[in-house]
Amino acid sequence: MEIQLKKKLIAVASVFAFAGVAHAQSTVTLYGVIDEGFNYTNNVGGSHVYELQSGYVQGSRWGLKGAEDLGGGLSAIFTLENGFNVNNGKLGQGGLMFGRQAFVGLSSDRYGALTFGRQYDSVVDYLAQTTANGNWAGYLFAHPYDNDNTDNSFRVNNTIKYTSTNLAGFQFGGTYSFSNSTEFANNRQYSFGGQYVNGGVLLAAAYLQADNPSATSGGAINNGGDENFLATRLRIFGAGINYTFGSATAGFAYTNTNITQPLSTTYISGSILPTNGTLNALKFQNFEANFKYQFTPAFFAGIQYVFTLEKAEASTGNSTPKIHSVGLMADYNLSKRTDVYLQGAYQHVGGDKTGTALDLAYVPGAADASSTANQFVIRAAIRHKF
Repeated sequence: MEIQLKKKLIAVASVFAFAGVAHAQSTVTLYGVIDEGFNYTNNVGGSHVYELQSGYVQGSRWGLKGAEDLGGGLSAIFTLENGFNVNNGKLGQGGLMFGRQAFVGLSSDRYGALTFGRQYDSVVDYLAQTTANGNWAGYLFAHPYDNDNTDNSFRVNNTIKYTSTNLAGFQFGGTYSFSNSTEFANNRQYSFGGQYVNGGVLLAAAYLQADNPSATSGGAINNGGDENFLATRLRIFGAGINYTFGSATAGFAYTNTNITQPLSTTYISGSILPTNGTLNALKFQNFEANFKYQFTPAFFAGIQYVFTLEKAEASTGNSTPKIHSVGLMADYNLSKRTDVYLQGAYQHVGGDKTGTALDLAYVPGAADASSTANQFVIRAAIRHKF
């Protein structure tokens, strides 16, 4: 009887020990960011605007990410990430529960990761890190109308993504997003890109194409919540470099955006269409230089300049506005998880006139466009990470 009892106790102990090992091989992490601050805009439709705004350097969010070790260097992974507005508690990204990211997949130490769901495209994954807005400054420093999506205005649904392992400093990947309709190419998206890191140098390049973005509610890009332009086709490509030397980091990026038959943009309320004609294409070339200096472990300051050459191809004739954008930022860490920051962003629109709302300055993050060719926004904010 005593021997049998000992055997039972050993068996029970073994089960609990095995369960402990299995549990140790699976992880789930809760994380988040709360970014809230005060904005002043000098001109919105002819008036000053004072407002509280959520999520500028980083979008306010909470999320869950997990991994299960399947053995042999293979893991099951997932991420569910919710965006929200601190001011009123509303969901972000058009009211989606997990509008920032929602995916599941497999990750191999040898072969890379294959994931499925709502995810970031290759422009965001690789190229955006060479821009100020995609690296350290956020929304106010985005290129005009975030035309190149380096500030991830839209995510892509129904997406298969492949991400390679790190191959001696080089990593690459790509996405394909299904339309999920009988019209295969109606609101689909694909992208690819890569990045090379060696010492203080980071090189990146990416390409994206979306066909009929936002044309359907169940396609690659949501209508009424994600799209920056409603159009028949969107093409983006670009390249950039970051160079870190000592406490300083300098970045240079070039992006080229071609929007075919645009009808509207979600950023401003005014019409982008000519009064007596059609807008056949809208093209942007963005040339960015940025610089950040880490004065102490707790304090950095940065500056960005972007020259955007815009071309509006209309049935009434072509025009080439020229947009100049400048941004300044200072950030101080109160702790490892909490910082305060001050930002200023200015935009001037010169060159040809289109006769539309595109002639008016609009700093990304402002409540709406200016009534003139100039606009600036000042922001003071606090950010907490958990």
